[in-house]
Amino acid sequence: RCSEAHDPLLQTLYLPALLSEALHLPTNKLRERSPSPMRDFLIPSPLPTRRNRTFSASARASEGPVYSGVCKCFSRSKGHGFITPSDGGSDIFVHISDIEGEYVPVEGDEVTYKLCHIPPKHEKVQAVEVNIVHLKPGSKHETWGGHIITS
Repeated sequence: RCSEAHDPLLQTLYLPALLSEALHLPTNKLRERSPSPMRDFLIPSPLPTRRNRTFSASARASEGPVYSGVCKCFSRSKGHGFITPSDGGSDIFVHISDIEGEYVPVEGDEVTYKLCHIPPKHEKVQAVEVNIVHLKPGSKHETWGGHIITS
């Protein structure tokens, strides 16, 4: 019996089976997943982000004019916000992936941006290549790394 315990062939045959049994919960201890109403009903975002935007849409936006505006609001936790154009008009959606630079925008920051049409109808636009050109004076700004500065 002692020689079997040191036999490399037997160890390779039986050790994985023993470990496998040790790593699984006993059948009477299996847990049920808590039902989540959202688990099976996640709807993909209709707004293209930088990662899933087509090359042609990105190229058209890059070749377009640069606009200016002011950050109306931005939520890092939600991953989006809105820009009020300097020339008036409706507020423009901006996704977190389209923010350039090291700071998270806050209300009142002056920004420049380009526009990209939102599929499928291409009737609405979103801001892309968004750059903060002037931090709102007297406000606290967070870097993407989490550092806080006061401007």
